[in-house]
Amino acid sequence: MPTYISAEGLKKMIEEMEMRKTTTRKEIAQCISDAKELGDLSENFEYQDAKERQGSNEVRISELESMIKDAIVVEQQEGGDTIGLGTTFKAEASGVSRTFQLVGSNEAKPFEGKISNESPIGMAFIGGKVGEDISVETPAGTMVYRITEIS
Repeated sequence: MPTYISAEGLKKMIEEMEMRKTTTRKEIAQCISDAKELGDLSENFEYQDAKERQGSNEVRISELESMIKDAIVVEQQEGGDTIGLGTTFKAEASGVSRTFQLVGSNEAKPFEGKISNESPIGMAFIGGKVGEDISVETPAGTMVYRITEIS
């Protein structure tokens, strides 16, 4: 499955992966080594904790490698008539205007206005145009947004 991501997001993923492969692996290996010196491994919390951190780190490295391999870099869209991946736009609901950017799921930060293209609200906005009303089902009920600007 493709990972839609900005160039900046891809750069951050690559940096995280490299840090985990080098620095984090070395730190965890040192913790394991130190814990082994404490004796009985079956009741050694430090050893068990370090092994668990090692497993989590390796899983994250694997996830990052997969996402990077399948990455499709999406450039930020400027102007245009319709909302698509990478588009920044303004929408109003209940008299409150908010700025949103439609991003891939790995970069979504809803409280910062970065909404995933895979989320219900993100999917509802795809293809939207200035002046259109977009209805989105939320846990609190149906929200109606009016698209006021596409940047």
